[in-house]
Amino acid sequence: MKKRIVYIITFFMTVFLVFVCQKPLFMLYNSAAEKGVAFGDYLQVMWHGLSLDAAVCGYLVAVPFLVTLISVWFHKIPLRKLLLPYYAVIALLVAVVFVVDMGLYPFWGFKLDASVFLYLDSPEEALASVSVGFLLIRVLLMLVLSVLLVWLMMKVTPRKVKAVKNRFWATLAMLFIGGVLFVIIRGGVTESTTNVGQVYFSSNQFLNHSAVNPAFSLLSSMGKSKDFASEFNFFEEEKRAELFSGLYPVTDGDSIVQVLNTNRPNVLLILMEGFGGVFIEPLGGLPDVAPHLNRLSEEGVFFTNCYANSFRTDRGTVCTLSGYLGLPTASVMKIPVKSRMLPALSEEMLKAGYATDFLYGGDINFTNMKSYLLSKGYQKLTADTDFSLTERTSNVWGVNDDITADWLLKQLKERTGEGRWFTTYLTLSSHEPFDVPYNRLEEKIPNAFAYTDECLGKLIDGLKQSEIWKDLLIICIPDHGYCYPQGTVDRGGEYSKIPMLWLGGAVKEPLKIDKLMNQSDLAATLLAQLGLDHSLFTFSRNILGSDYVYPFAFHTSGGTFTFRDSTGVTGYDTKANSVSYEEPSPNMERLDKGKAILQSVYDDLGSR
Repeated sequence: MKKRIVYIITFFMTVFLVFVCQKPLFMLYNSAAEKGVAFGDYLQVMWHGLSLDAAVCGYLVAVPFLVTLISVWFHKIPLRKLLLPYYAVIALLVAVVFVVDMGLYPFWGFKLDASVFLYLDSPEEALASVSVGFLLIRVLLMLVLSVLLVWLMMKVTPRKVKAVKNRFWATLAMLFIGGVLFVIIRGGVTESTTNVGQVYFSSNQFLNHSAVNPAFSLLSSMGKSKDFASEFNFFEEEKRAELFSGLYPVTDGDSIVQVLNTNRPNVLLILMEGFGGVFIEPLGGLPDVAPHLNRLSEEGVFFTNCYANSFRTDRGTVCTLSGYLGLPTASVMKIPVKSRMLPALSEEMLKAGYATDFLYGGDINFTNMKSYLLSKGYQKLTADTDFSLTERTSNVWGVNDDITADWLLKQLKERTGEGRWFTTYLTLSSHEPFDVPYNRLEEKIPNAFAYTDECLGKLIDGLKQSEIWKDLLIICIPDHGYCYPQGTVDRGGEYSKIPMLWLGGAVKEPLKIDKLMNQSDLAATLLAQLGLDHSLFTFSRNILGSDYVYPFAFHTSGGTFTFRDSTGVTGYDTKANSVSYEEPSPNMERLDKGKAILQSVYDDLGSR
């Protein structure tokens, strides 16, 4: 039995070390020295990449593990003979992935993923840009690496293993090892499962990419790869273009309202977890849930007719930061091959000379958030692991809002005299199961939102008393709305209504703006107010520009979308291919425009 356990561990470690050694080779091949990479960076890359390397090893050891488990019940099993074909296949695949990834990176600038298969339809064009010599050298390298890997795996594999005396206990021992392998593959026992983003650690994308195991990158992207452009083809292209024309103006025209007294304030963007309009009294919500936000809505620029684009944090974050529409069938954040091609507020602010950072009290690896944020120009991320164990276990999701808000207040007060900064803060506590250290309201769900309101109220009041207030713009906007009471069926998208509030010394005067809009419009509207270009944000509108003449809101949830304008709202079930909601009456124009938007965003994503 001992021989079997030693074999599984040795096999795992052998392949694991191969993956670890691959990283400095990848870096050297891709001109790490010319990029100013220090010795410490190599160590950081190898260290941060260990989790993905281990996960891939877990997958690769699955077959040897099963063969070894079965061998417990047989008299003699010739391991080497049985596993040689498997070794040959995986060695070749690993070698091909390694060499192709290393070779394509200088041209692509990102890790190997499923987009490589798009070129298999036209291999002549794909091969036209490289010489025969280039190909021959790399094919030879693949073969050499394959042979080396097979040799290493055969060396650690016993020729034969014999049956054990106590098969029952031997089987239990092997199953325990299988459980350990499962945990390794999953990435631990935390909320987030293994994903590419968890190895990102730097604002230098080359270092992040170097840390990613190319086999994992390829396999994970294959599971999420879709031909987005082929989905929801409601109209011929000419008709789609006609319906879509003018919905998202290319230009702003003249600015109607300038709400800021400076075009370069410091900016604090607060993404309020699930804080829908149903909890905001000035929006017709419950009267006593958010007294601070209710009060503050009279002090700043209050957008009273704003709707979320989607229904979850991963989607809403992309809608807000990238000014992109939510999809009913996919989360763009979870698809790095696509999300890295989107624009982002943080990138534009970084270009404009702002320092950028992001604060979230939860697991920032969840839903691939970490890789999205680092690829979108955020220079520093602060998350649950940056707080004490006591603090990060104060909530099942991580660090409660009172702790992160106090931490943020302290950090911001210390920034006097520093350069311009753009900080984003994603709250956490107003998320199910809604367990918070606060008991002002009897009902659990409203009480959790009241708690977040209390934390934000103290944060903003604290900033008012600081030196940074006079040159500060605070933007409060939820990541998505919330259906309350629970069990409510929101066919018309009414619960996607959310507050958006601009506060701070950088705001000229209190103002209410009742134009119908989406959270995705924040990007273009803010950048226009700052005098910065926003032409990359094709699905974001400057609602304070003179070209914003047709206000509407578009929202997706699950397999549905809703389109809302001055005439009413239409809901459409994409799975049933039928209208699910019409208010006040059927309207074919609303339906066609909603379909054209959905088709256009899928076409756009497919082309990125």
